[in-house]
Amino acid sequence: MAARGFLFCCVLLAFSFALVLSRSSPMSSQDSVLDVSSLNQKTLDVLSFEPQTIRNYDLEQQGAESSSGFTLQLHSRASVHKPTHKDYRALTYARLERDSARVRSLQTRLDLAITGIANSDLIPQETVLESEALEVPVISGTSQGSGEYFSRVGIGRPPSQVYMVLDTGSDVNWLQCAPCADCYQQADPIFEPASSSSYLPLTCDTHQCKSLDVSECRNDTCLYEVSYGDGSYTVGDLVTETVTFGDSASVNNIAIGCGHNNEGLFVGAAGLIGLGGGSLSFPSQINATSYSYCLVDRDSDSASTLEFNSATPPNAVTAPLLRNHKLDTFYYVDLTGLSVAGNLLSIPPSSFRLDDNGEGGVIVDSGTAVTRLRTEAYNSLRDAFVQGTKNLPSTNGVALFDACYDLSSKKSVELQVIAEDINAGR
Repeated sequence: MAARGFLFCCVLLAFSFALVLSRSSPMSSQDSVLDVSSLNQKTLDVLSFEPQTIRNYDLEQQGAESSSGFTLQLHSRASVHKPTHKDYRALTYARLERDSARVRSLQTRLDLAITGIANSDLIPQETVLESEALEVPVISGTSQGSGEYFSRVGIGRPPSQVYMVLDTGSDVNWLQCAPCADCYQQADPIFEPASSSSYLPLTCDTHQCKSLDVSECRNDTCLYEVSYGDGSYTVGDLVTETVTFGDSASVNNIAIGCGHNNEGLFVGAAGLIGLGGGSLSFPSQINATSYSYCLVDRDSDSASTLEFNSATPPNAVTAPLLRNHKLDTFYYVDLTGLSVAGNLLSIPPSSFRLDDNGEGGVIVDSGTAVTRLRTEAYNSLRDAFVQGTKNLPSTNGVALFDACYDLSSKKSVELQVIAEDINAGR
C-alpha cells in the first residue's frame, strides 16, 4: 500500500451493511474552490485556542432504552488538549507519524488473521501479562495531535464522567481503573470500581471472556490484555458495567476491561469505546441496528456527532458494507473506481477488491486521517490531478505526500474534484 491519499469526513455505518455517503446525487461540477486564506487562518487558530470545557452531558437523547436512538457529541483532541508544537508544520508531522504507525499496525493485524496466527499464539501463557501481542493500535498519546475523537460518557453507578476515545478499528472497550499498578495521565480521576454498585467481574466461563483474543484465568476471574503495534497495552479484569450517556440514557451489563496496568500513548482519555464489528464492540453488545458518525475538521473546535439507531437521511445514496471473514472487526466498502474532474481513471477494479483470502479491500477507519491506496491506483490518481493543476506552483514533497503546491501567494484556487465510485449493490 502506498501512503498517499485524501481525507474522508462523513460516513454512516449500519449493521445491515449499508453505507450512506455524504452526498445525495452524483457530482455535478468538475471543479471546486479552495479558500486558501481561510485554511491559513485555521492553522494559526489551532495553535492558539484554549481547550474548551466539555459539559458532562453531551448527548441528545431520543430514548433511554438501548433500542432507542441517541446522539453523542465527539470532540477532537485539539479541542480538549492544546497543541504544544511550535508551528503547524511540526503538528502535521506528528499527526502523520502517528497515522502511519496506525496503518502499519492495522496491516499487521490483517496479516496475522490471514495467515491464521492468533494473537494468543504469539504469547507464552505464563507471560501473557507482560507481552506485546499485536492488536489494532490506539494512536492517541500526548497533546501533539492525532486522528482520534473523544466523547464524554459515564461509567458505573453512580456514573463517573470520563473522556473515551471512539474507534471503529477496535472491539474491546476498556478504561483505567484503581488500584493502578501502572497508569498513564488522563484528564479525569481514575475510575474507582469500589464506588460503583453495578461493577461485576466476569468469570472465565462467560462468553465475553471466551470472545477475547488474549485472556487468562485467575481465581475464576477473567483477565484481559489488549496490546498495540506501538508497544502500548492495557491489562486488567474483564467486567460488566453500566455505561451512561447523558442524564438518563444508560445501558447495563456492558463488557468492559478494567485496566490496572496500562502503558503507552493514551494520554488524555480514560480509555476506549470499540465500535468495530466484533462481538465485544459496544454496538454489538447493545444490538444496535446501525450507528453513524460525521467528523468535523480535526482543527475545528466544533463538535462532531455519533448516532446509534438513527434513521437513514432522506435521499441518501447507500452502498453495502463488506466484511472480511478472516477478521470481523473492520468495515470495508466496495470501491470500484476513482475519477478526477469527472473523468474515470483507468484503474483495474482488482486494485480495490477484497478477495476470498481476506486480502486487499478498502477499510473505513475513524482513526486514520489519510486515505491509503495501492501504489498503482495512487500513481494514476496523482498523475491525473497533477496534469490538471499545471497552473499552480508546485513545491517539494512533505513527508508521505509527493504532489504539493505552494499557495502562499493565493487567496483562493480552483481545484479539480476527485470522486470515488462505490458499488451500491442492489
